[in-house]
Amino acid sequence: MPDPAKPAPLPETDEAVDTAAEPSSSPAEAEILPASHWQQIEPEQFDDNDSGYSDMLSSTASLSSTILEYRTLHGRTYHGSIGNAEAWEPNDEAHAESMDIHHHMCTLLLGGKLFLAPIADNPEALLDVGTGTGIWAIDFGDQYPNTEVIGTDLSPMQPTWVPPNVKFEIDDANMDWTWAENSFDFVHARILAGSISDWQKFYCNAFRCCKPGGWMESHEASLLWRSDLGIREESAMGQWGKVFQEAGRKTGRTFSLVDEGLQQKYMEEAGFVDIVVKDLPCPSGDWPRDPEKKELGLFARLALESDIDGYILYIWGSVMGWKPEEIKVYIAHLRREVRDRSIQPWFLRRVVYGRKPEAAP
Repeated sequence: MPDPAKPAPLPETDEAVDTAAEPSSSPAEAEILPASHWQQIEPEQFDDNDSGYSDMLSSTASLSSTILEYRTLHGRTYHGSIGNAEAWEPNDEAHAESMDIHHHMCTLLLGGKLFLAPIADNPEALLDVGTGTGIWAIDFGDQYPNTEVIGTDLSPMQPTWVPPNVKFEIDDANMDWTWAENSFDFVHARILAGSISDWQKFYCNAFRCCKPGGWMESHEASLLWRSDLGIREESAMGQWGKVFQEAGRKTGRTFSLVDEGLQQKYMEEAGFVDIVVKDLPCPSGDWPRDPEKKELGLFARLALESDIDGYILYIWGSVMGWKPEEIKVYIAHLRREVRDRSIQPWFLRRVVYGRKPEAAP
């Protein structure tokens, strides 16, 4: 099993770096700069046509009109109240586009695959928790037409025209899951950091609902930007992960699953065996020399930039208490840094999958 603390280095870059650097300080040492800091610095101008950018431009209820109730914050829509849910990402069209771009980035990162677990050739049933726009579930349903695919989310933002073996349900994964024991051959969850209040309970629910011999696969990402050339702590990128970590502490919904190794820890405690940890460095931007990594980096950056406001507004505004004008200035600094090829930023994606023993009760 690979050591989660030692991700594989990125391939050759424009600057020919040999080793992968960790963030310059631990979360405990990190200090969050005040919102006023960013207004004292004049952000440099950036160009929308810069390198590559323009070219890559559980209580369950059936979907119904009664659930189409959203709350509006900072001019964006978020899911309506259901269970113990509290979403930090918008559910509007702008964010849906970003999520679909992110899905394509994920498939590139996995070498064109939808998942890594060695599931059975003909699974009967699959559960995709936090399905978002439903694009992963739809792709899986197309690939496995004989599998019953269920995608769950807080908001009905999925399309109505889907493969006949795919359906979507409104569900809060923080509540007790209502599916019977041993229901699914494969349980899939991707990027739920900041949305789950009790990860130990989450993985126990997944274990209970997974069939003996079935698999659970969990995808999460560290929100600490990395660079083999170093990320300045006082920079916008250096502050990005620190703000998310503090927001997780304030809300009780951690963003630090990867940094604290919680996926593997709680999957083991739930009872999964044959656990595999895959650390996948993902570049952001077109700085890698390798064509495949360059394409991956362009889509990673585009996923963020296509709705950078959507990833920031709730956390910086509602949780951290920043004013709209302060957030706007910070975003300007962040956007400039994200487009700066000399920084060569990357982030760590971790995929953890494990099997429910055949002898499990």
